[in-house]
Amino acid sequence: MDDNLKIKMYAFTVNCREPYELAKFYAALLRWEIPFHDENWACAAAPGTEQGGDPGIMFQRNPEYVPPIWPEEPHAQQQMAHLDFAVNDLEKAVEHAVRCGATIAEKQFSDDWRVMLDPSGHSFCLCQMKSLMESAHFALL
Repeated sequence: MDDNLKIKMYAFTVNCREPYELAKFYAALLRWEIPFHDENWACAAAPGTEQGGDPGIMFQRNPEYVPPIWPEEPHAQQQMAHLDFAVNDLEKAVEHAVRCGATIAEKQFSDDWRVMLDPSGHSFCLCQMKSLMESAHFALL
């Protein structure tokens, strides 16, 4: 590999019908900000960052977006990825996510995390990781 080549994560991009609305959900969930939005794009990022300054979550308008089915079912729209969030108090994090507009998925597989659905139907997980959250090496709080 060329030593001059630099690759850094810029964003994780999520398709949806209403980018700004979904960005507002994730900004509320994570206590982040929205440094940029227009009709087709929105970005949620850690407080004080400028778009592109640190990795964030981008939301891209796709008028044909179909929410995935979770858990997966044959011949149904499949999820392609999901976000995992470390939390220090699982029950409080679930309550917060629900207040922000998430729903708890009907099917759960562990007592250590909760599968949630955002307002557009994307699944994400709240993972009980108190030791990670308290680590000096954990970023993007």
